[in-house]
Amino acid sequence: MQSRTKKSNLFKRIWLYLAIFGPGLITASADNDAPGIATYSMVGSFYQYNFLWLIVVITVGEVVVQEIAARLGAVTGKGTADLIREKFGVKITMFTMLCLLIANLGTTIAQFAGIAAGGELIGISRYVIIPVVTIVIMFAALKGNYKYMEKVLLVLCLSALSYVITVFLIKPDFSEIASSIVKPDLVMDRNYILAMLATIGTTITPWGVFYMQASVVDKGVNPQDYKSTTRMDVIFGAVWGNIISAFIVICTGATLYLNGVRVEEASQAALALKPFAGEWATLLFSIGLLGASILAAMVLPLSTAYAITEAFGWERGLNHKKKEAPIFYGLFTGVILFSAFFVLIPKIPLFKIMWLSQTVNAILLPLLLVLILKISNDKEVLGDQVNRKWQNIFAIGLTIMISIITIVLFLFT
Repeated sequence: MQSRTKKSNLFKRIWLYLAIFGPGLITASADNDAPGIATYSMVGSFYQYNFLWLIVVITVGEVVVQEIAARLGAVTGKGTADLIREKFGVKITMFTMLCLLIANLGTTIAQFAGIAAGGELIGISRYVIIPVVTIVIMFAALKGNYKYMEKVLLVLCLSALSYVITVFLIKPDFSEIASSIVKPDLVMDRNYILAMLATIGTTITPWGVFYMQASVVDKGVNPQDYKSTTRMDVIFGAVWGNIISAFIVICTGATLYLNGVRVEEASQAALALKPFAGEWATLLFSIGLLGASILAAMVLPLSTAYAITEAFGWERGLNHKKKEAPIFYGLFTGVILFSAFFVLIPKIPLFKIMWLSQTVNAILLPLLLVLILKISNDKEVLGDQVNRKWQNIFAIGLTIMISIITIVLFLFT
C-alpha cells in the first residue's frame, strides 16, 4: 500500500513538472528549425567543437530576452506589438510589422523546405508530405483551443531527443568537447566571423520574442503564475534548446569534420552521417529535422498572426473561434498555404529567400531589442516588475553586440 502511495506521489510530481512546460520550451525548441539545424551542422562540419563556447554565451542572452518578453506578457496581458503601438506610435509599429512579415514568410518557407527534405530522407515525396503536413497543421490550429495546440507543439518538441540519441550512438570524446568549451580554438577570419553571425542570428530571433509574449497572454498566465511556473519554463526552455543546438554541432563535429566532409544544409548533414555513423544516425538526424521543421512551421505563422492582429487591435488568439477572429486565422492559414505552395514550385531559389529573411531579421532584431528594453524599464507599464540592474546590463550588452554584428554582416556581405 505504501509503495503504491509513493508511486502515486511520484507520478503527481512528474505531471506537475510537465505541466510547467509551455511557451518557453516551445519557443526555444522551434528555434532549432531547418535554418538553425543547417547552421549548426555547417559550423560543426567546418569547425568541429569550436562554436560550443558561443552557444553557452547565447544561452544566457536568450534567457534574458525571453524572460523579459514573458514577463511583459504576464504582467500587462498584452503582446509585444500591442505595447509597441501604445508606447511608440503607428509608424514604428508599421515598419516593425512589415519587417516581421517579410522575415517570417521567408523563414516559414524555409521550414516547409525542411519538411520536404526531411520527408525525402525517409522516403516520402515532398508532393505527399507537404500537403499532408499542411492539412494537419491547419486542423490543429482551427480547433480554436490554446491548450490543445500547446499539447501538439510540446509533443513535437520531443523530436529533438533524436539528436541526443545520435550523439550517444556516435560516442564522441566528451573530454575533448569539454576542453573546446573552456578553451576554444578561435579562427578570426572572414568565414569564421560570418559563421558566428549566423549562429547568433538563428538562435535569438524577432519572431521568438513576439511568439513568447503572445503565447503567455493567450495561455492566460498572470503575474503569480509567472513567478511560480512560467519563469522556470522560460529558463529551462532556453537552456534545453541550446543543449540540443550543441548536440547537433557535436553530431557533425565528431563525424563529418574528422573525415573532411563539409556541409551547408541539414539534409546534406543527414546523408553524410551514414558512412561514418551508420543508418540509424542518419534516420534519427532526419527525424529531428522533420520534427523541428513541422514545429517551427506551426509556430512561425502563429507568431505572424499574433503580432499583426495585436498591432491593429483585431481579435486574436487560439481560444477564439474562427468567426470571432477571422483575420487572425486568415493570416495564420495564409502564411502556411503560401509557404507550402512556394516550396512545391520546381527550381525555386530557396537559398536566396532564406538569405533575404535572415537579412531582414538582422535589421529588425536590434530595433526590437531597443524597444522592449525601453518598455521593460517603464514603471507605468510594469510597476515594480521592471528589469533589474543585471538584466539591463546583459540586455544592453546583447543589443550593442548584435548591432555591431549586424553592421559587420552587411559590410562582409
